[in-house]
Amino acid sequence: MPKIGMEPLRRRALIDATISAIGERGSLDVTMSEIAGRAGVSSALAHHYFGAKDELLLATMRHILAELTADMRRALRSANTPRQRVSAVVAVNFSDVQFQPETIAAWLAFYVEAQKSPALRRLLKVYARRLHSNLLSGLTGILPRSEADRVAEATAALIDGLYIRRALKDGVPNAATAIALIEDYLETKLGRRSAQ
Repeated sequence: MPKIGMEPLRRRALIDATISAIGERGSLDVTMSEIAGRAGVSSALAHHYFGAKDELLLATMRHILAELTADMRRALRSANTPRQRVSAVVAVNFSDVQFQPETIAAWLAFYVEAQKSPALRRLLKVYARRLHSNLLSGLTGILPRSEADRVAEATAALIDGLYIRRALKDGVPNAATAIALIEDYLETKLGRRSAQ
């Protein structure tokens, strides 16, 4: 008999196990059986909840994006100025919750997999649009729209690039250094306007 109320817990355990397995392996080259074992459930149950591994990977990416979105909303609610909004977006992307080795490895693996998976590509496009929009929510209060667009695009590229370097264990070793690099870029671009 299945235990009532266990499905959400088991689904979450499988998603966490997926992130952990990808983080350890550094690629999507993990099996449903391996993931199920990490989650403490049978392979059959993992297939029952998610079908194929691709569906589990998609659910995992959705989970990562949902956590990032929730963290971002909380951070933006407490930002009082346009410049604080921009800094909040940067800080959330490098928070203790987001900038963990396993999550970083998962992001890199998902970027690679998105080249062949239309569903993952759509999710990454959603992420990119949200990141750009969140950055613009502060930058348009400081810069003209066309300039704000360019600075948002460059800032997003810096965030993604620092994730890639960290996933490859080349470059920025920690979140504080990553944030400082991006804030230096922003200060250069925003200059005196950010004080407004």
